[in-house]
Amino acid sequence: MVSVGTIVWLSSELMFFAGLFAMLFTHRAINPEEFAERAAELNVPFAAANTLILVVSSVWCQLGVMKAEDGQKARTGSLLQVGSWGMREWYVLTYIFGAVFVSGQVMEYATLVSEGITPSADGWSSVFYLTTGLHGIHVTGGLIAFLLIIGRTFTTRHYSHAQATGAVVTSYYWHFVDVVWIALFAAIYLLG
Repeated sequence: MVSVGTIVWLSSELMFFAGLFAMLFTHRAINPEEFAERAAELNVPFAAANTLILVVSSVWCQLGVMKAEDGQKARTGSLLQVGSWGMREWYVLTYIFGAVFVSGQVMEYATLVSEGITPSADGWSSVFYLTTGLHGIHVTGGLIAFLLIIGRTFTTRHYSHAQATGAVVTSYYWHFVDVVWIALFAAIYLLG
């Protein structure tokens, strides 16, 4: 039931982001010159590296899901024995990569603001900060969910199916956020 509820909720999130994409493409259609001019000021290689970090975090997340489904909440060997890692270690790694992504986004914002590209500078800037910023808030929400799931591994002796379900639905959200970012990256950084 939790999985179905999560999928229904993610469907509503899909509609939310569809509205943001509609705003993005409408602004691009109305002001193509402004869109092209501002998009040229973006640091595409930096954003591509940051995107890669987020995408790789989904791989770590999925490895954690596999361990959660096997009932292995934590590592069974040394920390350096990656093969013995449990869900906790993979989710900590996912968390670290997600936090690096958000930090990269903050660094990008700081650079743009220092160059005078503030949220109120023009229509493109408003759309850029709104779409990427709301995505960043969603990533931060996912990071909080990971902390909760990781925390649960310390409070239980037996890792049950119910706890594994929490890890699985958190992965649904994380993969959703990653796919949305790939689409945003393509629309803003590559099509600009």
